[in-house]
Amino acid sequence: MSVDTVSLTGWGRTAPTTAVRFRPRTREEAAAVIRGRGPRGVIARGRGRSPGDAAQNAGGSVLDLTGLARIGDVDAAGAVRCDAGVSLERLLRVLLPLGWLPPVVPGTGRVTVGGAIASDLPGLDHRRSGSFARHVSALELLTADGEVRTVLPGTALFDATAGGLGLTGVILGATLRLRRVATALMSVSTERAEDLDDLLARFTSGGDRLPYASAWIDLMARGRATGRGILTRGEHATPDMRPAHAGRTLLSSRSGGSRGRFRLAGCPPVPGGLFGPVSAALYNEVRYRGAPRARTGELRPVGAFFHAADAFPDANLLYGRGGLVRYRFALGYGQEETLHRVVRRIAARRSPAVRAVLQRFGTADPGGLSFAAPGWSLALDLPAALPGLARFLDDVDEEVAAAGGRVCLAKDSRMRPEAAAAMYPGLAGFRELRARLDPTEAFRSDLSRRLGL
Repeated sequence: MSVDTVSLTGWGRTAPTTAVRFRPRTREEAAAVIRGRGPRGVIARGRGRSPGDAAQNAGGSVLDLTGLARIGDVDAAGAVRCDAGVSLERLLRVLLPLGWLPPVVPGTGRVTVGGAIASDLPGLDHRRSGSFARHVSALELLTADGEVRTVLPGTALFDATAGGLGLTGVILGATLRLRRVATALMSVSTERAEDLDDLLARFTSGGDRLPYASAWIDLMARGRATGRGILTRGEHATPDMRPAHAGRTLLSSRSGGSRGRFRLAGCPPVPGGLFGPVSAALYNEVRYRGAPRARTGELRPVGAFFHAADAFPDANLLYGRGGLVRYRFALGYGQEETLHRVVRRIAARRSPAVRAVLQRFGTADPGGLSFAAPGWSLALDLPAALPGLARFLDDVDEEVAAAGGRVCLAKDSRMRPEAAAAMYPGLAGFRELRARLDPTEAFRSDLSRRLGL
């Protein structure tokens, strides 16, 4: 096991802090770190893709689990056991040639299985499939006493761990229920919406005929075009949809991985450096105009459809030295006017937002701190160095909380503790369970201290 002292940040590159990093190669080594922890505690870390400080621990220990990365065989029922350090992009490359897909595929493949469970990540088909942890049939959890427990769905500990941000213990492995697919291709439809009302209407008009759906919103557009966007929907392609030249590559891992430098449809390459209002507005205009007004039946590789953002591995560098703030919030159905107000506020501020993704969520997951709940979710990236950004987002927090909505804790890097308490009614129960299970607070992070979790 290697040990070093390092300065760590999340993917957003804000608020670096220093910790002792342990890189275990076995479960026994991981357990030894927990038993020998110092007074500042320990937090698990995967590939560091959380934009905020959920996997940082100032002055304490960080347990890097990327060395635990074994994938077992798929059983006859379509289940696989894998270590927590396995990345979703690697899992996709291994499973897809066998005709299987992870049960929920979030917007990046560069997160680990452990991170996907600890954040209870939603995918593009949340209305049908829920979040990632809903498809975990068992997980192995290293608790504060240094012992490994098998934790099953339906228990209080499982519900607290799913979305619990690593604060109930270290997820060492999990058994996942998989989805059978016939090809490594997606059949994709794309359409442009003239404004936010048009976009919401197009989202709902098709129902769930195509299970996967998300939209990019132009948050630089104002006036009649406020909230205009590009809606993308998809379904798994069947063998009869494949192009004539596809031959024997129906389930090729080369078609399904996210390693390639594919490019977002209608999205021009972006030079390095900080986006400003003028360059961001121009970029968004070109992207919007470059998208088809309506197109159906386009075939894309699975990886290119789900992990399009991974085509830009250094996108976090585009926001300047101060890094980026990813702000993701959810509002229930019936709160569309609040969504309109927030979008108008962002557009009026002329903040250089080029990444903004709208999704629909279905039934809430049982995790006390799980983010997804029925309604709309909007995620956007903003340069952290924008003047007045903290105050602006605090005001948006208040508006979201007043409407019964919530901000995603797994993405957060700046929310106030009172805002988190107002948004998550299950927080009190989560704290009580943590106090019983881990009275010495073995598991801590910069985020848990900042928000009082």
